[in-house]
Amino acid sequence: MTEIVDSLADTTRRENVTRILDAAERLFRHYGYAKTNVADIARELGMSPANIYRFFASKTEIHQALCARMLDGVHAMALEIFRSKASAVDRLRRYGQAQYRLTVETMLDQEKVHEMVVVAMERDWHVIDKHIDRLNALLADVIREGIAAGEFPEQDADVAARCFGAATVTLCHPQMVAQCLAKENRATPDELIDFAIRALKT
Repeated sequence: MTEIVDSLADTTRRENVTRILDAAERLFRHYGYAKTNVADIARELGMSPANIYRFFASKTEIHQALCARMLDGVHAMALEIFRSKASAVDRLRRYGQAQYRLTVETMLDQEKVHEMVVVAMERDWHVIDKHIDRLNALLADVIREGIAAGEFPEQDADVAARCFGAATVTLCHPQMVAQCLAKENRATPDELIDFAIRALKT
């Protein structure tokens, strides 16, 4: 009986957290992060701010959870690409292109979403570091497969993954993408990806 009660309590908590995050995301997207407060989120849900604070200590925590949820989507996208049967080179190329496309379409075209991500990056939250570590782990696995298949020479896959990620950071960092977008004196996404792949082959 106790286990059933605990399970129901956990389910209820997850549902409430999801409702709060969904409402916060709607408001952040519409009004912006800076112009939205916990009282606004509570009003959107028809509850008191005290109810929100039962699940999140502050607006900052809500923002962190939202960013983590968005970045989980990026990780899922990368995982789908890297699990395909294509060559390591093709998967790395598709990954770089998808990262860039997602950044432009989701984080720049939707200005308020861009604001949320920029705030997270400026504060150097742990969710960003965790996200980078997860992506580097996926990259390292693909590079190891490329080494085993003879696409890349023998090398430290973990170091190579970090370097590949750093070399292509302008494809997924919202501020860098915004600054480089449509400027003729910057490398194109495909040029940058090809350069990083050639570096893995040398």
